Amino acid sequence: MQHTLYVARSAFPLNFLRKSKLLSSFSAGLLATAICASFTGCQRGAHNPDVVATVNGKPILRSDLELRYQESLGDSHQQNSEVQADIVRLKIVQDLVDHEILMQRAAKLNLTANDEEVQTKLDEIKAPYTQDEFNKWLGQQHLTLDKLKQEIRRSKTEEKLFNKEINSKINITDADISSYYNAHKVEYNVPEPQYHIAQIVVTSIPGPPQQSGNLQNSKATNDAEAKRKIQALRNRIASGEDFGMLAANFSERPDNAQSGGDMGIVTETQLKGEPEAYAAITKLNPGQVTDVLPLYVPAPTGRKQLGYAIYKLLDKEAAGQHELNDPRVQQSIRKQLRDGRSQLLQNAYIEMLQDQSRVVNYYAEQIFKSGVQ
Repeated sequence: MQHTLYVARSAFPLNFLRKSKLLSSFSAGLLATAICASFTGCQRGAHNPDVVATVNGKPILRSDLELRYQESLGDSHQQNSEVQADIVRLKIVQDLVDHEILMQRAAKLNLTANDEEVQTKLDEIKAPYTQDEFNKWLGQQHLTLDKLKQEIRRSKTEEKLFNKEINSKINITDADISSYYNAHKVEYNVPEPQYHIAQIVVTSIPGPPQQSGNLQNSKATNDAEAKRKIQALRNRIASGEDFGMLAANFSERPDNAQSGGDMGIVTETQLKGEPEAYAAITKLNPGQVTDVLPLYVPAPTGRKQLGYAIYKLLDKEAAGQHELNDPRVQQSIRKQLRDGRSQLLQNAYIEMLQDQSRVVNYYAEQIFKSGVQ
């Protein structure tokens, strides 16, 4: 792969808001509604049009549905067809139902996140910003401070619930790890050295700031400005500021800026496609950062300079067979097995709670009735 250091995509996007269900769950919900309407003749009395569903009598508001729908459109303002919009909204309603079911379960177990826990997470989110920068970030995320606090409380509450009801009961044994390793041994045979790299990119090509992909909409417009910006960022890293946060706020590579510049794994062959970067990165130990380097893209005559970059070596692996007694191999397998079991059990847990809940999806009923007229 040519010029990997610009075209490689991150494998680790940042997103602290969990997506809880698959679209297929809505088919079941619509089918149940259809059966009710077609065979039992059940009719509901008039309900508040501002309510799209209820969970054990607690309403889910249309305003929350529309807010999340607009968030799903992002900054592109792309308009879906009516059918596409309804499919997206149905998915959002089911997500909101799932979240409410989990919040009610957590409240029953006295696991609702308290104000102190919410404030601690809020302070963590605000830490890299000035107050003006934080307010700007809220606007870019289509959030108010109160709405952000609600999302933090929900996320922390679900985390506490899953930890108590699921994660604390998962036991990955040494035999499990050994069995997995023996079945996937070839995956731990690394044919050539690999490098886990993050980058901060500043380009000298003019363009709209809103397309820069970073939280600050920061964009250099010419080579001199790009040099000043990248050097200022390198100085901030040298003074101790967090590389990932600076990448999220200022890097001009849209596909990985907000994931802290994480490029994922790059092989040595791929890395050699950029000789300057290869020479600098291979001299680093994990955690170290390069000086400012030129960044190139393919051109008919060879390479064309796009701008500048700074690279951080997150980790590296030597070539060869990585044995089971390697602590990193064991840690990787343990995490993979735990995460897989946790996700499976979370899905089953939500299904069980749904069976125990009284859910009325007025929005699904509305869609179905409109569609069969």
